[in-house]
Amino acid sequence: MGTPASAGNRCYFDINPAYFRVMARIVQKFGGTSVGTIERIQAVAKRVKAEFDAGNEVAVVVSAMSGVTNQLVDYATKISPLHDAREYDVVVASGEQVTSGLVAMALQALGVPARSWLGWQIPFKTDAVHGKARIQDIGADELRRRMSAREVPVVAGFQGVAEEDNRITTLGRGGSDTSAVALAAALQADRCDIFTDVDGVYTCDPRIVAKARKLDKITHEEMLELASQGAKVLQTRSVAMAMSHGVRVQVLSSFVDAPGTLVVNEDEIVEKEVVSGIAYSRDEAKITLVGVQDRPGVAAAIFGPLSDASINVDMIVQNVSEDGKTTGLTFTVGKADLERTVSVLNERQKDLRFARLVPDSNVVKVSVIGVGMRSHAGVAQRMFQTLAGKGINIQVISTSEIKISVLIAEEYTELALRALHTAYGLDQDETRT
Repeated sequence: MGTPASAGNRCYFDINPAYFRVMARIVQKFGGTSVGTIERIQAVAKRVKAEFDAGNEVAVVVSAMSGVTNQLVDYATKISPLHDAREYDVVVASGEQVTSGLVAMALQALGVPARSWLGWQIPFKTDAVHGKARIQDIGADELRRRMSAREVPVVAGFQGVAEEDNRITTLGRGGSDTSAVALAAALQADRCDIFTDVDGVYTCDPRIVAKARKLDKITHEEMLELASQGAKVLQTRSVAMAMSHGVRVQVLSSFVDAPGTLVVNEDEIVEKEVVSGIAYSRDEAKITLVGVQDRPGVAAAIFGPLSDASINVDMIVQNVSEDGKTTGLTFTVGKADLERTVSVLNERQKDLRFARLVPDSNVVKVSVIGVGMRSHAGVAQRMFQTLAGKGINIQVISTSEIKISVLIAEEYTELALRALHTAYGLDQDETRT
């Protein structure tokens, strides 16, 4: 504890405060741009060392170096466009293996005890859905023991091993975020730091809205909506996992030494804003079916084949039937699925008995998000009035408890985002209402 000393008749201990410091257990995740070069990997190692030298237990999760996964995917598709998904996973998982070894070596060069770990060594046990596997269990006991012994494990993100056949699996694009949050949950970490090329979560895309502000804190629920509605700061699955396991996540930059944005449980935010952020997605396409038979079961007949073809449908609006016989049905799908959706529906036109199909890829989805919507009225009205004031027509509307989304023509994207950002008081140096 310290060295006993005397002061007159009193005896006291010269206590070193470091002995009484409460160590934190932290998972740090570094994305592809953060480890894109040898120099950046060395910079990452210095960041990890600083946390380690502060007395904290640290585990690191890494992505492949920027551009490497794309190159590996290209190799696989050139060898065989209709490839074996199991072998595909073996190929594309190798990028993270390289990075984990290099980061461990960089840490060792700085005098930090470190060891690389692959998904199957821990293990990250997953289902056998190759290319988009889901984590089922993590064996974190050995990592926990190593961390307690002052060793830094450097874990290859994005990958796991299928319990069913012991084959390498991958978690899908952005899967290293999920790996990091899952590991933080398994280790019961105090925080999961996601280092990326942005310095936090903003009220809107700062590349479009110059007055967008970085948020100090945001709830898991709001971040999940932002991610699912187009914000690309965090992968949607990682946010959902953080929310379900209560993992505190911090988003911060690898290139700027500044605090980031904390993603936390709702009870950690004292004053909840009505609207916390505005997201948009250009990855939308609208399909309108004209002259659909207005009868029970028609919606199931339309959307069933789309589900069978693994096509996700988002916004859906059915018009009121005026004659009781036919109606119109409008819905959105991912832009990449537009041609396939048109093909599936046209093949079944005789069975579905709609008059015609009208596709439109010139649309964008804009969403306003905030947990404060639960207790404030007039949020939707303000959105509609703002867009109307700019002459922007709303084509489709959908809502949830903390989100309002509208579909508009793509050419109005920037105008809509800036107008809404101002309307909800989100601009810098303005009081939020």
